[in-house]
Amino acid sequence: MKIAVMADSSSGITQAEAKELGVYIAPVPVLIDEDTFYEDLTISQKQYYEKLRSNANVSTSQPNPETVKEMWENALKENDAVIYVPISSGLSQTCQVLTALANSEEQFKGKVFVVDNHRVSITQRQSVMDALKMANEGKTAQEIYDYLTETGKYSSIYIMVDTLKFLKKSGRLTPAVAAIGTLLKIKPVLQIHGGVLDQYAKVRKISDAKSTMINAVKRDLLTHFRDFIKSHKMTVCIAHTDSFDEAEKFKKEVLEAFPDIEFTFVNPLSLSVASHIGPGALAIACTIKY
Repeated sequence: MKIAVMADSSSGITQAEAKELGVYIAPVPVLIDEDTFYEDLTISQKQYYEKLRSNANVSTSQPNPETVKEMWENALKENDAVIYVPISSGLSQTCQVLTALANSEEQFKGKVFVVDNHRVSITQRQSVMDALKMANEGKTAQEIYDYLTETGKYSSIYIMVDTLKFLKKSGRLTPAVAAIGTLLKIKPVLQIHGGVLDQYAKVRKISDAKSTMINAVKRDLLTHFRDFIKSHKMTVCIAHTDSFDEAEKFKKEVLEAFPDIEFTFVNPLSLSVASHIGPGALAIACTIKY
């Protein structure tokens, strides 16, 4: 069985990387002052952050179902099935919309598998890598779907946000809380478990945020994921928003903190994620790997 692996650009996988890996990436629309752009196609990360810092009105939308449908149709011309890994249903309606599309059209039934495995960004990227590896090993689409579904919640992400401004804009903070936080120079650490974003801690220095996130991952590895540690099935990775140098420094600290855990990658967060948390963010994740 020949299987195509797909995801959306919230995974952080660029179009160039997709070609190298042999996967398909559906671009998530980014809206800037009412104009629509597509990450890595009609706008670069550099151009995007220039707009973000200039106080442009930035938001995101779901991938166009018609665009995704066309991608499925094209992929099925050369493949027997499609595994599609969208952003978590806890963060977007994309998964529900595309699941309904796959189940409603005869041409996709039994051929397109939309996986809600509760991931975003670097953990979603790991799901794509797992699906690709399983496909290359000859696993069926159903086997890949079942594995990604069953293991979806075995991951966690912690994110240090440099400013509360963008969380306020996205409606995740009230203006009053955001104003107080900015005045006190608070850097919140957020967490994503099971695809749901929530507040984890409040700190005032980057160094405190880093140690908070590392300690949180250590706790998760020793509790929720301890069985996977024993079987060497966990990995750690880092993401950032326009903060590569800081991410590379953080990588050194993470490697020292987790000498026995595989480190996979340092990745820019997708623009669809950056729209909500702004530049200067750092994130660490631990996730199960196939």
